[in-house]
Amino acid sequence: MSAAAALQPHTIALRRSLHRRPEQGLHLPETQSAVLGALADLPVQVHTGRGASSVVGVIEGTRPGPTVLLRADMDALPITELSGVPFSSELPGSMHACGHDTHVAMLASAARLIAEQRDELAGRVLLMFQPGEEGFHGARHMLDEGLLDIAGTPERALALHITSTLDSGLVQTRPGAIMASSDVLRVTVTGQGGHASAPCNAVDPVPAAAAMVGALQTMITRTLSVFDPAVLTVTRISAGTSSNIIPETAELEGTIRALSEYTRIKLHAEVRRVCEHVAAAHGCAATVIIEHGYPVTVNDDEVTPQVIDLARSVLGKDHAEPMPDPLMGAEDFSYVLARVPGAMAFLGACPPGHEPDAAPANHSNRAVFDEAAMVHGVALYAGFALETLTS
Repeated sequence: MSAAAALQPHTIALRRSLHRRPEQGLHLPETQSAVLGALADLPVQVHTGRGASSVVGVIEGTRPGPTVLLRADMDALPITELSGVPFSSELPGSMHACGHDTHVAMLASAARLIAEQRDELAGRVLLMFQPGEEGFHGARHMLDEGLLDIAGTPERALALHITSTLDSGLVQTRPGAIMASSDVLRVTVTGQGGHASAPCNAVDPVPAAAAMVGALQTMITRTLSVFDPAVLTVTRISAGTSSNIIPETAELEGTIRALSEYTRIKLHAEVRRVCEHVAAAHGCAATVIIEHGYPVTVNDDEVTPQVIDLARSVLGKDHAEPMPDPLMGAEDFSYVLARVPGAMAFLGACPPGHEPDAAPANHSNRAVFDEAAMVHGVALYAGFALETLTS
């Protein structure tokens, strides 16, 4: 902890520079340049992505041994910042509202700590600085470009995710499913347009679409096990152009989330069945498109307890605890965990003066993260690698 604390000015400076210049998606040239600069004076072999602005660093030990992967995502969100911090985003419509700037800064400082003990390492550390987590499948792009071939398939992996809704410095994680899959639902209901005064001479898709919303919610509670939950939320319904026209089509859009691949697959089939049959009952047709997003994020049963034990020993026994329930949010670190035993853990950073359950949450335009928590993140990243490679 003391070594991580000594680097705190460096960690904060990098974090704030990234926060001022947030970039979205897969192409983050300024962010990539900042990461390369942070690693430039370290004994790190650096590789950059071909199709995206990723950075992979390898810290080689002096003796043979396994590979440990540490990941930080780098991209921002399409939000105009209203947090009021003095280092707020300088780019309207772009903000590090999910704390990815803190992830980058923590991993860069952890790399410095690990590099200082490179002579004691038996194996190597793979630093994964990843763009495009916010819906762009950045982790999958890096895997497709050979991430796991650069230094041999890792034996363990860790990703930290900061959150403003946990006590600052507290680490939580859990074995098994920790975050849900996330898929996009799009339904077009087609009927027959006509004059709004004579619905008997048309086939109105609006009642069919409205009926689908309720039928889908009922389906969730009647066909899926309460012990393997899922969420389906219709977030947009659109139809028509005027008060006196029955439209030919109506559209639904929403999100589908599940905590197991079994339920995810079953849910997709049930959604199609419900939408098509409800449409048919109203004399309409339904075209159902399900756009696959991120898989379920599944933590390894052996690595996860080790992360909790490590956090207690490094940060203090009161700074780590099992996470009581999974989140229905989604993460593309799921792609890595499908191939490498590892864990995702959450790092609390509730800002001073707020209670965790009342603080503006991640993805809020007013989200603020307590920078003091980054010391804990740096220490845990470094400790995870060093525990494996120096024991």
